[in-house]
Amino acid sequence: MKLIKLDAIDSTNEFLKALSNKQDLENFTVVTAENQTKGKGQMGSEWSSEVGKNLIMSILIKDYLFDINLIFNLNIAVSLAVIETLESINIPDLSIKWPNDILSYNKKIGGILIENSIKSDGTILSVVGLGLNVNQTNFDNLPKASSLAVICERFFDKEELLFLIVENLEKKLSEWNKKAAVFWDNYTNRLFKKGIPMAFSDQNNQNFMGIIQGVSAIGKLRILLEDDRIAEFDIKEIQMLY
Repeated sequence: MKLIKLDAIDSTNEFLKALSNKQDLENFTVVTAENQTKGKGQMGSEWSSEVGKNLIMSILIKDYLFDINLIFNLNIAVSLAVIETLESINIPDLSIKWPNDILSYNKKIGGILIENSIKSDGTILSVVGLGLNVNQTNFDNLPKASSLAVICERFFDKEELLFLIVENLEKKLSEWNKKAAVFWDNYTNRLFKKGIPMAFSDQNNQNFMGIIQGVSAIGKLRILLEDDRIAEFDIKEIQMLY
C-alpha cells in the first residue's frame, strides 16, 4: 500500500483520479488530507470537516471490477470493511444507511463516495472516497451528525483506523468470489431501518410509507409498499425521512 499524505487539497478523490491518469499507480494507493476544501458526498452534496480532526481518504482500486453491472459489489465490500473496522474498536449500534452512509445511534459518522471510470480497454478503475468523523466534537447545525469521539467520549488514532480499514478492504476483495453471498447478507442485515415501517419522499416530493427489504443486484433499494408491491429505487429517486 502506498500512502500519500497531504496537508490540504480540494478533494482527495479528484487528486487521486488526476494522479492515476498521469502515472501507473499501485493498487490500493491511498491519499489522505488534513483539510479538504471541496469534499464531495453522494449526488454532489458537500462533505464538511474540521481541519485535522477527521479521517479523509481516497483509495485506488483496480483489477477488481470487470463488469459494469457488478459495481455495487464494491460498495458492499467498502461499507463492510469500514463498519467491521469500527466494530473491532467497539463503536456501538452501527448500521449502513443505504447506499453508503455509516451510522451509530442513528447519527451519521461517515460517508463513502465511489467513482468508477471505464478505461479504453474495458477495465474499470475505482476511486473510493471515505470521510469518517473521528475526533470532531462540534456539530452545530448538523443534528444528524456525530463522531467516534462524541459517541465514545475519547479520541482515536486516525492513521491506525486508516490502516485497519484498508487491510479489511483488501481482505474483503480477495475473498469476494468465495464469500459473495455472505457479504451481501451481512450488508443487507446491517441496513438502517430494514424491516421497519418508515416514511420516504420520492423525486416529486410525495411522501409514502414503506418497509426496506434489501438491495437489488445493481444496488437499488427494494421497498415493500402499502399495496404489497416491492418497488426498486435509485439514489436520486428517493429520500429516507427519519
